[in-house]
Amino acid sequence: MSSRLEAENLYKVFGRRPDEAVERLRRGADREELRAEGTTAAVIDASFTVEPGQIFVVMGLSGSGKSTLLRMLNGLLEPTAGHVRFDGQDLTAISDRELREVRSQKISMVFQHFALFPHRSVRENAAYGLEVQGVPRAERERRADEALALCGLAGWEKSWPDELSGGMQQRVGLARALATDADLLLMDESFSALDPLIRRDMQDQLLDLQKTLKKTIVFITHDLNEAMRLGDRIAVMRDGRIVQTGTAEDILIRPADDYVASFIQDVDRSRVLTAGAVMDREVRGDEAECGCETATPDTPFTELCAMSARLSHPVAVLDAKRKLVGVVSGQRLVGFLGDEQTAPVSCDSPRGTDGGKAVAHA
Repeated sequence: MSSRLEAENLYKVFGRRPDEAVERLRRGADREELRAEGTTAAVIDASFTVEPGQIFVVMGLSGSGKSTLLRMLNGLLEPTAGHVRFDGQDLTAISDRELREVRSQKISMVFQHFALFPHRSVRENAAYGLEVQGVPRAERERRADEALALCGLAGWEKSWPDELSGGMQQRVGLARALATDADLLLMDESFSALDPLIRRDMQDQLLDLQKTLKKTIVFITHDLNEAMRLGDRIAVMRDGRIVQTGTAEDILIRPADDYVASFIQDVDRSRVLTAGAVMDREVRGDEAECGCETATPDTPFTELCAMSARLSHPVAVLDAKRKLVGVVSGQRLVGFLGDEQTAPVSCDSPRGTDGGKAVAHA
């Protein structure tokens, strides 16, 4: 399948005897043990697949290895071991010249710090990747202007970077990546330098653009709410390893370990969960026959709460063929909003009982 990205058993070790360190890690050596010897295992056995048109978010705290992982995906860092394949091509097995060609034509990167040239106009900054490719001036200006318009910057083409706000400068960085028409966008903490309101605007912008452009995107962040909002799938990193991969709902409802559970405890579940994630599938056939309003599996959590408040019984969830696939009780909704809950709450186990806690930590 074109534009698919695959990372297979990637390792990146800095320091002495990196190959030997990889073998030791494969045999179960501890990262701290290596560090005591002056060797840093930045990424350990990372594997994942990003399908075409998907936003794949890698999240973790500072030092977790996420930025090192990103730089291996486009060859800025050579893996100590493992493979990166994109569009059917093994990027870890090609020459430097071929790799530069791939980077200039198929892969674009958007950095945290806007990396704009102060002595170039907005248009010239947006066209820079095309200039590197050797695209004629008239065509690169046309494509740069189209990308700037997509990013909401029509009319600013002749301005200078220092005339723009931080959010607008980041839009220029995004337009530069889009102008090359690369299939893969790598975004390294691209919005983290922005204030919260502008950051949310940029998230909206990216999601809107993605509906049209359907790029394959790997997005790095340390912000779980940003990860949950943007990611079709999310990988959580800790100490160089990917500890869980899944959808936002997967991670919220079924955290892989205590580390992930502690990460998600402050997430606003109402912005992430849908009826399909919280419904009880053990239903009777007559529960949707009263003629009341119903939900679909994609109904957002907040809308579900409003429905529940208007009904005197659980909300019925119907699929596209109007078949009953689940119900959601008010008690279940309250359970999912509980701060300590990280997994489904049984509808017939009151909160605070041993039964509820057992489910929450399953």
